[in-house]
Amino acid sequence: MQDKHLHIISFDVPYPPNYGGVIDVFYKIKNLHEKGVKIHLHCIEYPGRERTDELNKYCEEVHYYPRKTGMKSAFSLRPYIVSSRRSTEMLERILEDNHPILFEGLHSCYFLADKRLKGRFKIYRESNIEHQYYYNLFKVCKNLFSKIYFLGASCKLRMYQRVLKHSNMMFCVSEKDTSYLQEQFPDNKVIHMPSFHPNNVLDVMDGRGEYALYHGNIEVPENTHAAVYLINEVFDDIDIPLVIAGMNPPERIKKMVKGNDNISIICNPEDEEMFDLIRKAHVNILVTFQATGLKLKLLNVLHQGRFCLVNDKMLNGTGLDDLCHIGNDTASLKKRLKELFENDFTGDDVSRREKVLRELYSNKMNAERLIELVWE
Repeated sequence: MQDKHLHIISFDVPYPPNYGGVIDVFYKIKNLHEKGVKIHLHCIEYPGRERTDELNKYCEEVHYYPRKTGMKSAFSLRPYIVSSRRSTEMLERILEDNHPILFEGLHSCYFLADKRLKGRFKIYRESNIEHQYYYNLFKVCKNLFSKIYFLGASCKLRMYQRVLKHSNMMFCVSEKDTSYLQEQFPDNKVIHMPSFHPNNVLDVMDGRGEYALYHGNIEVPENTHAAVYLINEVFDDIDIPLVIAGMNPPERIKKMVKGNDNISIICNPEDEEMFDLIRKAHVNILVTFQATGLKLKLLNVLHQGRFCLVNDKMLNGTGLDDLCHIGNDTASLKKRLKELFENDFTGDDVSRREKVLRELYSNKMNAERLIELVWE
């Protein structure tokens, strides 16, 4: 049997897998490697993320390219997140063979329409409808300069999205995003392929915990907005402790909880500590004001935590509605919290989760499906 080789162009170094986008990239690489696929990984380097030997365990070769963050990228007609990830050296390497190419996110699609790649099998991996994502950042951001940047980026990304017609296949993380891209590109093959993730088994404690947990990369405007909302409007007058945990919480969040005995904040917890916080919480509360992509922290919570309380936008075509408790406004979130803290989490809840997650979000099954779609 002929070996299966795949070029993957990653918008960032996918290790450590500690935020949404790179979690999908890393665990996709790991699971495809376990199925015998030879990965040729091309990473665009991003400040603060180091080169690592860990990726060599799963890849035939790993190449790194500096992100081009100068004025030429900033004033390009292409979106900045795309133009700053161009590399002639990378393209020359990819042209040395005829293997399929997987473009991770619109960020990585600088060469998707390049004439030199005509005839190559090109796959687009969607993780967000990017112009919608940036428009929502524009709406929630308070800084004027950032608002102008996000709005401009959203307009450029909306126009640049047309480049996706040059892909042979698109894999989308949610059913809603799949429907959107099917409408935009009726002549392309657009397929729902859920995100890959670190959870292969459920590891959930029954019984009850003592606090509610909100977690995420708090410095991202979307998550900052959610944290502020929970502090000011949901946990402002109820006697349920809230723990906020995540990467780089802004100073204004720290100031908001200072002196509040009912709300605590844990900055930059290590993976094991975060895992422990998720497992021991009685309710993991996840709200978002952006109905785009698949929130991987939702999958983590359903594999590791007790009750999961969300709003509709967090679910966004995931098929996970029946596993979560839903509140779409302040009053309903408070009501649900109080009800959940009166009940124990039981084995029946775990069994129902296991069935749904095994059917929809099995890494093994999705890796096999990806291989079948690309090579067979």
